[in-house]
Amino acid sequence: MRILAIDPGSHRLGLALSDPSGTVALPLRVLVRRSEPEDLKELGSIVRENQVELVLMGLPRMMDGSIDVAARGAQVFGAKVNSATGVPVEYWDERLTTVAAERFLIEQGKRRAQRRQDVDKVAATLLLQGYLDYRGSRGSGG
Repeated sequence: MRILAIDPGSHRLGLALSDPSGTVALPLRVLVRRSEPEDLKELGSIVRENQVELVLMGLPRMMDGSIDVAARGAQVFGAKVNSATGVPVEYWDERLTTVAAERFLIEQGKRRAQRRQDVDKVAATLLLQGYLDYRGSRGSGG
């Protein structure tokens, strides 16, 4: 099963894609947000081109696990992605993925400008790999 992960942000969407077997997360790209209709059209194209069967939307929960305005916005956007693509959308806790992505890029020696360009897709990759690892640890992947 091919899965597309989205790390939602107000200015950019970090995108990662699983391999066809659904075991390894790979960074895809950063989609700079333009307008919601354009963003949904672009995501629809990505879903079709990559034969995506599930979209995994990062859910930016608060540190205490509660849902705030950003998380509700991700849920609303996820529902629109589902409607635009016809592909089911699941939500996955994305607390600290951006922090982890930033640390990873620093460790790789990336300069600030390069980190700014890459952090969203690396965060999406970490989000997706966490989900894939969880599914894999549950046996049949479900």
